[in-house]
Amino acid sequence: MSTVPFPSRLCGGLLVVMVALLLPVHSAAGKSSYTGVLSFGDSLADTGNALAHTGGGVGSQLPYGETFFGHPTGRASDGRIVLDFIVEELGMEYPTPYFAGKTAADFQHGVNFAYGGATALDPEFLRSRGLTPFVLLSLANQTAWFRQVLHLVRSVHAQRELMARSLVMVGEMGINDYLVAFFAKRTPSEVEPLVPHVIQAVRSLVNEVISAGAKTVVVRGMIPLGCQPQMLALFENTAGAEYNGKTGCLTRLNELARIHNRKLFRMVLELRLANLGRGVDIFYADQYGPVDSIVRTPRRYGFGEKPLVACCGGGGGKYNFGFSTFCGVEGATLCSDPSKYVSWDGIHMTDTANGRVAAAVLRSTGILRPKSLGVASA
Repeated sequence: MSTVPFPSRLCGGLLVVMVALLLPVHSAAGKSSYTGVLSFGDSLADTGNALAHTGGGVGSQLPYGETFFGHPTGRASDGRIVLDFIVEELGMEYPTPYFAGKTAADFQHGVNFAYGGATALDPEFLRSRGLTPFVLLSLANQTAWFRQVLHLVRSVHAQRELMARSLVMVGEMGINDYLVAFFAKRTPSEVEPLVPHVIQAVRSLVNEVISAGAKTVVVRGMIPLGCQPQMLALFENTAGAEYNGKTGCLTRLNELARIHNRKLFRMVLELRLANLGRGVDIFYADQYGPVDSIVRTPRRYGFGEKPLVACCGGGGGKYNFGFSTFCGVEGATLCSDPSKYVSWDGIHMTDTANGRVAAAVLRSTGILRPKSLGVASA
């Protein structure tokens, strides 16, 4: 497996240059190099903001959290999410959800600004395109919360020291922007024009944290949209739906995710170039490849033979996903062994699958060579 995974369709000298530029500027960080994590994203990274803010949302009731924590924590999984595994492997404390803290002391081990259902694009922008977001929160809100936390640190010098010692995790972002379009009956080709706007929103956030003093930023790519049970159920029996013969995933949705990732990768490269010589590391973390590999060969990674079926869900059928009988509500069914499933609730992954993806992220970025998370290369 290469040190830095990247989208295909790059070749020759350009490929060599890109690999060289995406290698760490300074030595890879050890477990004691970071004092905390600053995290941005949606439900794939939310560790309790939606729960602390509203008292509800995905992950607010059992069986969410049953595998690892033993109770609901606001995480959209039966246990940990990718961020948790990375934090654990780096030997740090879990970052405090923004809505669960008030003072600088509350955030001494880092802050998680990620919020379930958040979009990269502002609600006003989406409405101008005839789209209705799931929640009225976006990366702009998370950026504002980030500024508020920085202001809790009194001096600019202390703020920059804090940022230099923090690992910044950005994303995944963009899934909810595309989902609201799909639920509005837009086709993948009609959704694609949103991609450059989503990438620009991520770029703005990355530039903001670097300007504030961040030295290590990891930008997480998108997972295969066409392999999510939710999307498979949404497009099931839809005219024009195309499936991959080897995986059963929706090809056009996966192509949209790959387009997103290619543009995101190029954005990371551009920011690397713009920050050369400043001691700033900006990494692209491939999440598409690990999930795609698991779906293609689930037994290789210890999963069962139905990687496109939700462990917890309703509606039965090919994907065990129902839009009215979601995981955690009356009538939903629960599998006997979540560790054999890739998808937890049809949208989010199981604790085990998140661990596999986290291991791949750690390998691909070089922020730490994983030890306890070591698995077969994806």
